[in-house]
Amino acid sequence: MSASLPDSLFDTFFQAEAKLFLLAGIRISLSEDGKDLTSLGIFEDSDLAVAHIVAKEDCIVAGLPLIALILEFAGCEFQHMLNVDEGDRVSAGTMLAAIQGPATHLLRTERVILNYLGHMSGIASLTARYVAALKDSRTTLLDTRKTLPGLRYPEKYAVLVGGAKNHRLNLSEMLMVKDNHIDRAGGIALAVAKLRQAYPDHCPPIEVECRTLAEVDEAVAAKVSRIMLDNMDLALMRESLARIPAGIETEASGNVTLENIAEIGAVGPDFVSVGRITHSAPAADLSMRIQPLE
Repeated sequence: MSASLPDSLFDTFFQAEAKLFLLAGIRISLSEDGKDLTSLGIFEDSDLAVAHIVAKEDCIVAGLPLIALILEFAGCEFQHMLNVDEGDRVSAGTMLAAIQGPATHLLRTERVILNYLGHMSGIASLTARYVAALKDSRTTLLDTRKTLPGLRYPEKYAVLVGGAKNHRLNLSEMLMVKDNHIDRAGGIALAVAKLRQAYPDHCPPIEVECRTLAEVDEAVAAKVSRIMLDNMDLALMRESLARIPAGIETEASGNVTLENIAEIGAVGPDFVSVGRITHSAPAADLSMRIQPLE
């Protein structure tokens, strides 16, 4: 693996629910393509081929373990060799992997494999750019739940490959108090109190979204786990951070870009969450070159 990426990251991440969602996504991806009538009409079952997956642009590679999973779901007997490691930064023209197997299976799985690897490598590559922009600060980059339906777990895994951390994977991992909750409860203090009353034995960490200094003060008084500084300018963010004690985590969020994230990091929140690293990451340009075996 790459120097900074644990060997076990993929297997550690894709456990239990995460693995079930991943496998379900692969099944759906193969099913929605249907039968490859073109290849079945031209190739014989005995025709073998070799496929080379090649990067057509510089990128960070994410999703290589999915190659074998996708081929297995397609019922393909195959041999494959990885030429790079998960998380490697590669240049255009680099061969990532070679696969040998029945031509009909390789052609049927080609687009599914490239869709996953291209999308995940694109997220990892964009994430790494945001992480690099924060290198001179103490702030940690987080993702959000702004993910494509059904791809939450592959996308958040790709964020880890890119060097950032995951925010909550689902709605049950952290209690996020937003304006709708505050309005319904009648204020931040009442919303937090209702949550602690609802989950008295094992209350998940509570994060409160704050837009003003008054809301920050109220969240501090409620002794929540984390305060999100929502769409604040740098001056308001700096003043808010000065009011939040060390025992409460801080997170900046809203309209964060590559152009301003370093400035936000310099102000000093514990975290900055960025939806763009998943919902706006362009896919890495990869290709699969398939050649028949003599």
